[in-house]
Amino acid sequence: MKKLILIVSLLIPHIGFAQDAGADAREALRDLVAASIKLDQSDGARDRVKALTETILAFESGLTATRDGLRRAAVREEQLSRKLEARDSETAAFIGVLQSLGAGPSPTIFLHPQGPTGTARAGMLLSEMTPVLNARAAQLRQEVEEVQMLRLLQQEAADQLQLGLSEAQSARVALSTAIAERTDLPRRFTEDPVRTAILISSSETLEGFASGLSQVTESETEIDLPTLGDRIGSLQLPVKGLLLRGMNESDAAGIARPGIILATRPGALVHAPTAATIRYVGPLLDYGNVMILEPQTDILFVFAGLNITYGEMGQVITEGTPLGLMGGLKITTSADNTDTGLSTVGDGAGNGRSETLYIEVRQQNVPQDPVSWFRTDKDG
Repeated sequence: MKKLILIVSLLIPHIGFAQDAGADAREALRDLVAASIKLDQSDGARDRVKALTETILAFESGLTATRDGLRRAAVREEQLSRKLEARDSETAAFIGVLQSLGAGPSPTIFLHPQGPTGTARAGMLLSEMTPVLNARAAQLRQEVEEVQMLRLLQQEAADQLQLGLSEAQSARVALSTAIAERTDLPRRFTEDPVRTAILISSSETLEGFASGLSQVTESETEIDLPTLGDRIGSLQLPVKGLLLRGMNESDAAGIARPGIILATRPGALVHAPTAATIRYVGPLLDYGNVMILEPQTDILFVFAGLNITYGEMGQVITEGTPLGLMGGLKITTSADNTDTGLSTVGDGAGNGRSETLYIEVRQQNVPQDPVSWFRTDKDG
C-alpha cells in the first residue's frame, strides 16, 4: 500500500494540466489506494467476510477505472504526439524566427533601409507579432510538457495496476479462507443429499430441476425476508459486467436460453443482489457451477458459470453476500497442499471480459426477462 500512496503523491502535483485524461487516471489511482487501505483494515474487522467483499469490489472498481484512465491517457498522448509530428516543419521555422529575433543587438537589428518610416512600420508589425509568437511558444511548451507527463503517468499507473491486481488476488484468497471459517449463517432447511443427487440425475432441463427443489429439503422452516416490491427493475447485477446476450437470443451455436449473459473479467466477485435462501449450489446439466437463490416464495434467481462457489444449500444470506468467483484465475495450492482455487500472482482481473455469467429469473417456475428485474444500463 505504501508504494501505491507514494506513486499517487508523486503524480498529483504534476498532472493537473494533463486535461481530462490525466485527471481520470489520477482519480483511478486514488480508488486503488482506497482499496489497498481497505485490504489492510480487513484484518481486524469484526465481519471479515463483509470487509473483504467490500475490498474486492473496491479493487474491481479501481482497476476498471485505472484501465479506462490509462486508455484515455494513451489516446491523448498519441493525439498530441501526432499533432506535434505533423507540425515539425512549422515548429522548426517558428523556433528559427524566435532565435533570429534574439540574435542581434536590439538598437540596430530593426533599422529599415527605407529610413525612419520603414523602421516605424517594422516596429508596429513586430509589436503585433510578439503576443502571437509568445502565445504560440506557450502552447508548444505546454503540449510538449503534457506529452512528457502523460507518458510518465502511463508508466506509473501501469506499475500500480500490476500491484493492484496482486493485492486483489490476495483479497480473494483471504475471502475464500474467511468464508470457509464462517459458521454464523442461519439455515432455513437441511439438504437431503440423496434426493438432491436423484433430482440432478433425473432432470433434463432447468425447469424440471427447479420444479423439484422443494422435494430435496428436510426440516424446512419459514423465515421472513425483505420483499422485493418496488425494487424489481432496479436490483443491482450480481457481478460487474456488460450485457452480452439478451433473453432468448441465440448464441453462435444457435442455442437460445430464457436468460441473459453478462461478460465479466476473470476472477470477478459474484454477490447476492438481495437477501435470499440458497436453494441449490453446485454443478448442473451443461450450465457449469450454478447458484440458485430464492429471495421470496415462487421466485428464483439462477446464476450459472461460476468457477468457485460459496455457501451451502439452506443457508439464508443477506444482500451483498459473496456467492463465488468467476473463472480465469490460475490455480494454486497452499503450504499444506490444499487447493485454494486462486492465485496471488497473475493477471486476474487484468484481462478483458473473457468470462460469462448466465442469469435467469423464474417466477412460479416461468422464465422472466432479467433485464426487467436488474439494472443493466451500466457496467455492473
